[in-house]
Amino acid sequence: MNTISTKPKHKQNEPNIVIDTKKVFNVNIDFEVKGFSEGSDYVPELDPAYLFDKDTTQAILAGFSRNRRVMIQGYHGTGKSTHIEQVAARLNWPCVRVNLDSHISRIDLIGKDAIVIRDGRQITEFKEGILPWAVQNPMALVFDEYDAGRADVMFVIQRVLESGGKLTLLDTNNVITPHSSFRLFATANTVGLGDTTGLYHGTQQINQGQMDRWSIVASLNYLPIEAEVKIVLAKVPSWNTDNGIKTIQKMVALAGLTRSGFMAGDISTIMSPRTVITWAENAEIIGDINLGFNLSFLNKCDEIERETVREYYQRCFDADLKDNQQASGVN
Repeated sequence: MNTISTKPKHKQNEPNIVIDTKKVFNVNIDFEVKGFSEGSDYVPELDPAYLFDKDTTQAILAGFSRNRRVMIQGYHGTGKSTHIEQVAARLNWPCVRVNLDSHISRIDLIGKDAIVIRDGRQITEFKEGILPWAVQNPMALVFDEYDAGRADVMFVIQRVLESGGKLTLLDTNNVITPHSSFRLFATANTVGLGDTTGLYHGTQQINQGQMDRWSIVASLNYLPIEAEVKIVLAKVPSWNTDNGIKTIQKMVALAGLTRSGFMAGDISTIMSPRTVITWAENAEIIGDINLGFNLSFLNKCDEIERETVREYYQRCFDADLKDNQQASGVN
């Protein structure tokens, strides 16, 4: 078998600058972290207002610095994938996300034969999938919804989970040696044991031999109220007034109630930090907190569960929530 050698799609092959993690991430760590001095089209867009979770950030930085395979587990809406992207953005590290849902097949990852026109002739040649392409480049590959992947796909991934593990392409009789700056991450709602709560239909149990190959498993929960309030205010600065801050605090508290209700099985829809930001934006546009909430969240809920959500609203705002009722102003 041959070893594939392709020209990297990134201007720089190796990270070449040392990152001040205290300054960039507000995290003190004992190992050196390097990044790229130049970016590329694959580097995620940097969000200057992003707030990092200390433990999760250290886990991700260890993945980038020491080539560890890192899985982040947590409820949806906690920002697992975004956390990886924002670390990559500050390292100028190219990053690509792949949603590993049940429709992704082995062919999608590895590649397949395709008919192409070359020199006026119709020929068949092998077209690489996302996995061989990423493995050969300075690239952070993130598998989202990792615990929803099909069994045949998981076994394809298993070999590259080992640090330096080579990828064999049986279709072309080639063995790919990973690029020294290739990194692998995953996000999941469970920890490989399947869905024991009934909240995440479609998730699978992950082979324990494969789980052992994930050298770091971090858990990311929702941020404290104070931290989430800061994020919302950074995204929608027009709320940064005395009254506006108090209202945002109530909005985040309401989001917390929906999350507790979701975990308890009382409701099936949850307010993520992104939903809170959307609510603040819509309320600002419309000039109505009540209607803004209906349009941003309540109308997405099952009709049977809306009464429970209205109770959450009443507890936080000390006011009844009714469809299309004119409420207080924005701030």
